[in-house]
Amino acid sequence: MVDKLSLHCGFDIGGTKILGIAADYANLGSADDFRPLAVRRMLVIEDSSAIVQSILKMVGELESECGQSFSSVGVGIAGIVDREGVLRYSPNIQGVYDFEIRSILQTELGCPVVVENDCTAATWAESQIGAGRGSRYMALVALGTGIGTGFVLDGKLYKGWNGFAGESGHMTVEQTGDKHLTGARGPWEYYVSGPGLRRLAQSAAARGDFGSAIERAGSVDAVQSEHVHSLIVDNDPRAMDLLDDFCRYTAVGVANLVHVLDPETVVIGGGLIDIGEQLVDGIRKWTFHYVLGGEYRPKVKVAAAQLASNAAAVGAGLLAASSV
Repeated sequence: MVDKLSLHCGFDIGGTKILGIAADYANLGSADDFRPLAVRRMLVIEDSSAIVQSILKMVGELESECGQSFSSVGVGIAGIVDREGVLRYSPNIQGVYDFEIRSILQTELGCPVVVENDCTAATWAESQIGAGRGSRYMALVALGTGIGTGFVLDGKLYKGWNGFAGESGHMTVEQTGDKHLTGARGPWEYYVSGPGLRRLAQSAAARGDFGSAIERAGSVDAVQSEHVHSLIVDNDPRAMDLLDDFCRYTAVGVANLVHVLDPETVVIGGGLIDIGEQLVDGIRKWTFHYVLGGEYRPKVKVAAAQLASNAAAVGAGLLAASSV
């Protein structure tokens, strides 16, 4: 049995699921050392009280499987989280505002609870035991339903004045662009995300430039990012061209982060990382192209995330362990 003082649990709460991972977070050295002691997954019910009850149920099940109580619990949740662990707003979890999740869970569980934005938590995981390990200046760019980013500056997690740092997906890259679900026009994540890749593919298919996608999906409107992914695996020439366009759009924002933060390492994560090394290679190539004075400065390392879909939960667990 693991020493009680070293057993903690990390949760990742997104727009569609809750992932809980119990582990000996206090003694992790690298991603290769990561061995979950217990894992639970549950679909999200978009209601704050239901989210709390789901976490409490999962904690009970995880503690039962591990044979002991947790010393602390960490939560990474999609949205704007302040320094007190209050979820102020989330475009991914509809109808949940000013959700005092940290204080509620801490009262119910009777142990220390840490709550951070999910990408902030994932950033910490990649910096401590993942692709950014050893880099004191690191940025994470998570490509999924939207874009999440997080930063480690001089070895410390950077959270900003309110704790809201990292919402880079909402920086405007096209003032006259189409409206995002938030109502803003032309944010980075409108173009560079799973839905962004889908729109790019559907536009190409509608122009008659992506017949292979129509053949696979059945119609222009049925084309999804998954079809692009499968065609990339098959080395379809048009899919490869589309991926290059997507990587170029992604690199515009990555280069902006490099200009502002001067990181040593940029880690590319999120669900789209499943596309593989071709995605990271393309982003790396275009980032070097866009960075000012790139031939006269040390090249930033652009690397694939190592913790994949577990990163936010693992990061939350690491932050919880460090809090005690």
